[in-house]
Amino acid sequence: MFEPIVIIQGNPDPQRTHFGHALAAAYARGARAAGREVSVIDVARIDFPLLRTKEDFEQGEPLPAIHEAQRLIGRAGHLVIIYPLWLGAMPALLKGFFEQVFRPGFAFAAPGSSGTGSRRKLKGRTARIVVTMGMPALVYRWYFRAHSLKNLERNVLGFCGIGPISESLIGHVDAEKKSGREKWLKRMDAFGREGV
Repeated sequence: MFEPIVIIQGNPDPQRTHFGHALAAAYARGARAAGREVSVIDVARIDFPLLRTKEDFEQGEPLPAIHEAQRLIGRAGHLVIIYPLWLGAMPALLKGFFEQVFRPGFAFAAPGSSGTGSRRKLKGRTARIVVTMGMPALVYRWYFRAHSLKNLERNVLGFCGIGPISESLIGHVDAEKKSGREKWLKRMDAFGREGV
């Protein structure tokens, strides 16, 4: 029996016409063909405010859609996070989503809490991060040192106990030929079948 997979679609455009949407669909198709349970959280279709204070982050009551995202992530064994690189980082809407979902008490121990429970409440889950970008992936990784990707891995997912984390960086996404796109879609299908 496979653990559930959650795909977090982080493109802020709700039109679902971008390559990242096709990548998510290919992963889901492969995973379902292998008998895996897959849920998709489409961040662009969730209406939520940005958090503005420490009190909101630590003690505010999440909206029902955020509670549902927490429920799906809480029961998942593997997360797939797909987003386009904007100004060298994830889109602001996706960052806002993570701030809403990965709150104290859900993702890590609340400040001042005691007890024997894990401080990293999402331990035992794995993840794959898929980033599409206009620049060559090697330039992002080596020249820019993939700083925003490392931030997500270490300071968000790792902080909550998620790991190991795999990466797929897809460069020149707008200039990619059909054959190159097809290779990535087949690769995502294979990742889905394997649940990685």
